[in-house]
Amino acid sequence: MPQRLPDYLKRPIINTETTKKVRNILKNKCLNTVCENARCPNKNECYTKNTATFLIMGNVCTRNCRYCNISCERPQPVDLEEPIHVAEAVRDLGLKYAVITSVTRDDLKDGGAEHFKKCIEEIRKMSPDTKIEILTPDFKGDANALNTIIFSKPDVFNHNIETVRAVFKAARPQGDYDRSLNVLKYIKSNSEIITKSGLMVGLGETFEQIEETLSDLKNAGCDIVTIGQYIQPSKEHLEVSKFYTPEEFEKLQKLAEKVGIIHYQINPLVRSSYRAAEMV
Repeated sequence: MPQRLPDYLKRPIINTETTKKVRNILKNKCLNTVCENARCPNKNECYTKNTATFLIMGNVCTRNCRYCNISCERPQPVDLEEPIHVAEAVRDLGLKYAVITSVTRDDLKDGGAEHFKKCIEEIRKMSPDTKIEILTPDFKGDANALNTIIFSKPDVFNHNIETVRAVFKAARPQGDYDRSLNVLKYIKSNSEIITKSGLMVGLGETFEQIEETLSDLKNAGCDIVTIGQYIQPSKEHLEVSKFYTPEEFEKLQKLAEKVGIIHYQINPLVRSSYRAAEMV
């Protein structure tokens, strides 16, 4: 029996001149956002702050993660003009901090690493003072792809572990828990880039397993961690096993501190790019 969404997870609909401006700029540049495609509960709050998380390389994914609202289909060719359009949107929105993520593109030789690099380069040309955070797939752990990312020098590199080891294969059948950790380790070991990762709770994990994952992220050199409540996008996705209370999220904050993670965003509605600039 599906659980009813608690009141503290509900967000009001906000429609202001600012949110209209953001939507118009995204529409005019033919850009996708994870805010819309992944049905993020915080999108209206972010739009009122003149920000959005850009979703590059299309809006369909080559992987079928059981928690994600983005469709798994045959992807379209990469839009070679997209890096310029993203940079123009960053400029037109006046962003001081831009977040770029993507669908997983296992069909591309480098997983799309070069496309991330081009987006960063174009933003730096048009908005040289803007800080850039990228939230990437695992690139199958390919060192050449990760070196391309390192060479592009984002201010923050984010790759989400998403869930604990015991739940990982059920939630991310085409991913690998250790590979995700190794991606974070590789970036940290070969650059001075700030690293970040996040996970969801409510998929059947225990507090002990969450602590183990936080410890794994700390040992991987992860600088920033985010934890939020999983909300089922549709009946076809994994069911929510539990809605954590605000008090339990305070317990998770203490777990993060216990394993030595100093910088974190841990609250029910936190998502990986939520208030990202504040963390940096």
